[in-house]
Amino acid sequence: MSSPFLTKGENVALPAEVTELDVIVSWVDPDRDLDASALLVDDSNRVRSDSDFVFYNQPESADAAVRYLGRSSTDEGKQERISIHLHSLPADVLKVVIAGSSEGRPLSDFGKLALQVRDRSGSILGEFVTVDATSEHALVFGEVYRRDGVWKVRAVGQGWESGLAGLAQDFGVDVDDADRTEQVDDVVVVEVADSHAQARTETGEVVEVSIVDVDPPKRGVRTKKPVAKKASPPQFTLAGGEGWHTARLFSISGVGSGEEQEKRATSALIATMQAVRPFARAICSRAGAPAGPFEGYLEVPFVKGDGKVIPDGVFRVSRAGHVWTALLEVKTGTGKLTKEQLENYLDVAKRHKYEVVLSVSNDIPASVGELPVQVSKFKLNNVALRHMSWSEVIHEARMLLSHGDLTDSLQVWILSEFVRYLTHPKSGATEFVDMGRHWVAVRDSVSAGTLRPSDAKALSVANTWASLSRHLALRMTADLGATVKHHLPRKLGSHPQARNEFIVNHLAATGCLVATLRIPDAAGDVTVEADLRTNKIQCSTSIDAPADGTSLRRASWLLKQLKDAPADVLVEAVFADVSEVSCENLATVRADTKSLTSGRVSELRRFTLTSPSKMGSKRSGTAASFIGSVTDGIDAFYRDVVQPLKPWVPSAPESTTSTVDS
Repeated sequence: MSSPFLTKGENVALPAEVTELDVIVSWVDPDRDLDASALLVDDSNRVRSDSDFVFYNQPESADAAVRYLGRSSTDEGKQERISIHLHSLPADVLKVVIAGSSEGRPLSDFGKLALQVRDRSGSILGEFVTVDATSEHALVFGEVYRRDGVWKVRAVGQGWESGLAGLAQDFGVDVDDADRTEQVDDVVVVEVADSHAQARTETGEVVEVSIVDVDPPKRGVRTKKPVAKKASPPQFTLAGGEGWHTARLFSISGVGSGEEQEKRATSALIATMQAVRPFARAICSRAGAPAGPFEGYLEVPFVKGDGKVIPDGVFRVSRAGHVWTALLEVKTGTGKLTKEQLENYLDVAKRHKYEVVLSVSNDIPASVGELPVQVSKFKLNNVALRHMSWSEVIHEARMLLSHGDLTDSLQVWILSEFVRYLTHPKSGATEFVDMGRHWVAVRDSVSAGTLRPSDAKALSVANTWASLSRHLALRMTADLGATVKHHLPRKLGSHPQARNEFIVNHLAATGCLVATLRIPDAAGDVTVEADLRTNKIQCSTSIDAPADGTSLRRASWLLKQLKDAPADVLVEAVFADVSEVSCENLATVRADTKSLTSGRVSELRRFTLTSPSKMGSKRSGTAASFIGSVTDGIDAFYRDVVQPLKPWVPSAPESTTSTVDS
């Protein structure tokens, strides 16, 4: 097979043995949403019927050969997936056109856009990357087409300014995005059914209206997204005092540890997924499942050799006549996943042609895709191994509760109770509470100045620090409803060993552990630095100074935005002449703004704001712990300093045309 990297107009043949394709449309900006779609077309380059248009409002074709699988986030941005079962495509379908569209923004705002076509094992069969989009609101990325009995992938890159509706119409789809209301005399028709209609009068009264000899209006495909109404959890207001507590849906009474703890957590997880379908979708999509009805089962026995293998649970998702299956292994508390156990499940999954083995534990991977336990690569030939931490499970639940589209108040209550259960210490599900057994030794080595880059214990601590950094990003994402990322140099993002060595080298040289969080629409990145030599946590951000006005005026501009910030925040002013850098605490600058600029003659370019706090010493727990001090420090810094900051925006140019009286 030739290179999978395609330029516009280029094609590549697919291997003959490939029967299923995973098509991924991706973009780098996590704050913008692109919608993937597919059109099944015949030799006239048009759909055979409206059911050949597959997208968010119509998630599968009539023959179920093409399915829309929805959206997920990655470390590089966001992606939408479409699956294609080649052998299920009817003979008169000659190609499947893959498109992406945006309702509100031109595609030029999205930067790099990419199409990837993968086989079932995840191998890339074709890839097309483009930055050519301008004012278009829809783009055909490529097409999977049949030529002389061979399936191929072609990169297209053709845009439509008319958006998804215009693109669909050009391929023969009957689009009906008209409003559903019609005016009849003094009433507004709400809905027409046969020869009757419900209508609302000018006073708001709903009445029945008879419509004689009127054919039902023809309806095409609606490309507009439905607007969901957000539900709220029930409010309990009749308590007689502070000691009155509402009953728990998932009781923590009598929970011990070990096996009982794992069983309860697993049962609570599966029951909640069955009751709250969007939550099931969020969890299953992380394991690569298609969108579809979910069912979960506890402790299903499987025969392996002369014995039995009993995973903690089984996930099943049905879609278009196919059942996707994942075997689930759960650990709580300090329980650790083992290579032998996971490989046994991989063997069972392969034998039954299941897709995934999913592990859930308190191990937080430092980046997406990392596994806490390495297994033999040969075991992964036909079955995928995925991992989620309990922290990520809680994150998905909180995201749905705070920023999702749950419209059922009962589902909101069930999911809230699930989070309430998992965040109780007895559940055994912890978010991130332990820096590991080597923490104290490494911390003491840094204090003594004896740490060297070759220290194996330091590599373990570096990996834990990277995991903590990702945990901080997940916490902020759930809180803010925007995807916060742990930002690393590109060359380190996908190489755990190189990342850990980079962290250790910096720690040995400076005594500091450093992480940078990138927050959408914030005035600047947030950097947290843990100085193990001075036992201090420092959170900082930088913001460009205004490009006009005197240095004093620029300092006053910043001061106005920090009116509620703590007085001990350090304000550093960076000038064009680097020798003129000045730094004062906020209390001093408030008393005398000139203290920051006096005696400096070059242009004031940038401000750096730093908030110091005391570093906790304990390796685990919450009170007085290192993790607690980092978490509290960054939460307070974002709330009090970063969130109120707005970048400087230049004033509109003034007109020089004088007004002439008529």
